[in-house]
Amino acid sequence: MTKDAQNRKDVSSYGEFGLISHLTKNINNQNSSTVFGVGDDAAVIDQPGEHYQLISTDLLLEGIHFDLMYSPLKHLGYKAVIVNLSDIYAMNGTPEQILFSFGISNRFSVQALEELYKGIELACEIYGVDLVGGDTASSKQGLVISVSAIGRVVKERIVYRHTAKEGDLVCSTGDFGAAYCGLQFLEREKQIYIDSPKVQPELEDQVYVLGRQLKPEARRDTIKLLDSYNILPTAMIDVSDGLSSDITHICKRSRVGVRLYEENIPISREAYEAALQFNMDPITCALNGGEDYELLFTISPEDRPKLEQILSDISVIGNITAESEGMKLFTKGGNSYDLLAQGWKHLQD
Repeated sequence: MTKDAQNRKDVSSYGEFGLISHLTKNINNQNSSTVFGVGDDAAVIDQPGEHYQLISTDLLLEGIHFDLMYSPLKHLGYKAVIVNLSDIYAMNGTPEQILFSFGISNRFSVQALEELYKGIELACEIYGVDLVGGDTASSKQGLVISVSAIGRVVKERIVYRHTAKEGDLVCSTGDFGAAYCGLQFLEREKQIYIDSPKVQPELEDQVYVLGRQLKPEARRDTIKLLDSYNILPTAMIDVSDGLSSDITHICKRSRVGVRLYEENIPISREAYEAALQFNMDPITCALNGGEDYELLFTISPEDRPKLEQILSDISVIGNITAESEGMKLFTKGGNSYDLLAQGWKHLQD
């Protein structure tokens, strides 16, 4: 074995965020207009006036991020846009434009691409976003999609990941685990189809969890609601990799600890029942499932009275502690466990 082989480091050993941090640790911003670069849901660019510009990007690969055996192209186009808009909302911003690029093989017809773009157009229409460009290339590795979102935020109201403070309340929108449960049903039916193509899928009772997986929504409504009550989160992130992973991002960036309370973590009835069907623990699905695209944010305890006026779709699930106390989950039975970032990993062996 050569010395180079002995010293070889696999990218999977770093994980997505660890790899990005490692590769960019020596990169310094060259322009004063770059307010914040790598390390949050979107880059922050200064510009004249009262707004910052926000820019985010995502790469979606067939066989890694989606499976065309059960992902309709229209739904895929819609979801590809939504996951980027969610990053802009996570900075307390408003998305305004997207760039959509893709790589395709000759197995895709014009009609297939028209279906993909129907989903893109629908997402742009619903969220008031303009498709302003992109690129197209050939791909030998299946369908490749790259989306970049551009938005803006009032400079005084931008929210980062690294600004949570000890004593803050930890809040979340919606519920968790449903998208992951929806994926389990889709994977199950895929395997059944491979083994027995004539067997009809049994998914009629799983509309909610399937929708959460195939056609998620970004939480524009929450950003508007918090603003209307003059609640400015102290830190925020969108939950794409799993609740435990994403609260870990906030804690590590902010150098704080956290206490999450199992009984307060919202899980829908549909997700709870689906998890049991697969002999999975519902709270494990909620913590580690990923692709919920809910907003996870912290607020000052002084804002709790205002928050209590709008709690219909917002849950207080914990509180920020000193970094020395670590990141803990407190169970319904009164036990506590270390929170582990076990969410979905982008870089596999």
